[in-house]
Amino acid sequence: MRLFAQLSWYFRREWRRYLGSVFLLIIIAILQLIPPKLVGVIVDGVTEHRASPRMIMMWLGVMALTAVLVYLLRYVWRVLLFGAAYKLAVELRARFYHLLSHQLPGFYLRHRTGDLMARATNDVDRVVFAAGEGVLTLVDSLVMGLSVLVVMSVQISWQLTLLSLLPMPVMALLIKHNGDELHQRFKTAQAAFSSLNNQTQESLTGIRMIKAFGLEDYQSDRFVQVAADAGAKNMRVARIDARFDPTIYLTVGFSNLLAIGGGSWMVMHDLLTLGQLTSFIMYLGLMIWPMLALAWMFNIVERGSAAYGRIRQTLDEAPQVKDGGGALTAGRGVLEVDVDSFSYPLTPQPTLNNIHLRLAPGRVLGICGPTGAGKSTLLSLLQRHFDVAQGEIRFQGMSLADVSPDQWRGRLAVVSQTPFLFSDTVARNIALGRPDATREQIERAATLACVHQDILQLPQGYETEVGERGVMLSGGQKQRLSIARALLLEAEILILDDALSAVDGRTEHTILHNLRQWGEGRTLIITAHRLSALNAADEIVVLRHGTITQRGEHQQLLQQEGWYRDMFRYQQLEAALSADPDEQEAAGA
Repeated sequence: MRLFAQLSWYFRREWRRYLGSVFLLIIIAILQLIPPKLVGVIVDGVTEHRASPRMIMMWLGVMALTAVLVYLLRYVWRVLLFGAAYKLAVELRARFYHLLSHQLPGFYLRHRTGDLMARATNDVDRVVFAAGEGVLTLVDSLVMGLSVLVVMSVQISWQLTLLSLLPMPVMALLIKHNGDELHQRFKTAQAAFSSLNNQTQESLTGIRMIKAFGLEDYQSDRFVQVAADAGAKNMRVARIDARFDPTIYLTVGFSNLLAIGGGSWMVMHDLLTLGQLTSFIMYLGLMIWPMLALAWMFNIVERGSAAYGRIRQTLDEAPQVKDGGGALTAGRGVLEVDVDSFSYPLTPQPTLNNIHLRLAPGRVLGICGPTGAGKSTLLSLLQRHFDVAQGEIRFQGMSLADVSPDQWRGRLAVVSQTPFLFSDTVARNIALGRPDATREQIERAATLACVHQDILQLPQGYETEVGERGVMLSGGQKQRLSIARALLLEAEILILDDALSAVDGRTEHTILHNLRQWGEGRTLIITAHRLSALNAADEIVVLRHGTITQRGEHQQLLQQEGWYRDMFRYQQLEAALSADPDEQEAAGA
């Protein structure tokens, strides 16, 4: 029952729908009391020879009219009640998606995709079912049960009613015990379903890798194990479910036995008429639904409560980066980075130390260094995926901690190391950040990213569907499409996180030349393992072990001993050895 208290905020807001449903249910309960009463009247009339055929037909007509009214009213309250429940589903999913879209990488380190999908789909469905069907069964069982009890006690016999209800307390205790156990078991079953979702999502996402390594049988065995575990835990839930109906039917059976036995004795001693006993048995039959509904309500509400607890656990998780609330002024600004030290959460060892940079509008900053040097961490701080505890990053003289994250990220366009494309057309993938962009603007961005000609060779050109994650495109094409998408935003700061690794040297040179022309007055930050991408940078910084060990222009760094010169020479030699014979001959000439 705790779920109803947890959802009280929604019930208060939609009180008209829920109050209207309750009012109609009360009317329906009253109408359902009429047929048993009329049956008793007809039976007594026939046995005592007081009922004429015309009177019997009239009572039957009243019963038929009552059935039609009940049908119509049930239709109306279902529209009201389940309409409110479906609105709750929309709101919960919207809030859940809003939370996911505003969370940062740290959140996704703690939560797996399959688990989040399970909470947004299966768990929400359980909560909505409880908010609709659960409320229905609760109100219907209470209203109907109390109405029948009052009529049985007042109009027929309170002694017989009390005798018939003797098994009810035992039933209530058993249902309460089973409901508590169901809550825990269903929570475990939902966690197992999340694991099954995770396994499915990872297997489908990595299907190419699985096939490449010939791991189909191994992955199938793993999936079977996870599926079997989920099945076993759901079976434990089913065993609890199976206890509810027998409990109810045994209780109803004992109640009927006591009612018939006690009622027969009362008829024999002229304490009841046969018609009254017939009405009483029919009323007792109406009690079957409230008792079944009560057990069912405990079942679905406990499931909904366990599911809502999982949803609330996610919704209540506050973003690690707080909204400073400040607004940036229009126009460009200087980006200043002063990071004394930065460590990831729960990681004592600092990832960055003494990083000090100043980047004016229109400048190009190159960042390089060996794997694990801290390049991606620095870019994460610039995008404000994490806040700096020791140090500060400023733009236009304002600390990013005092600026709204949405305001700041609106000034950035980022192309990551692993480009992501949606299962949509090429044009809509490029126009992701500017859905209102014209075809001319889209083609211009594609031309700057050196992918326009590739697109024209696709079956439907810009209207070609790229498949899930751009499966029909090469790595270089996906990278260039991502660059075009970022260029279309015309943001003040463009960040390329090793975004040219899958393109050849000539294409890389052309893209960088185009970026210099496009980026006049805009700031460009490039990280790269292939140092040829940094040749034209105004300043290059070399990171090693989270610290800047070298900085300067390309030619300056080539004259210094250190990692940059060694790596550049190595890459030049590697490029020469891997060049085509014709190119080597041309180079020799």
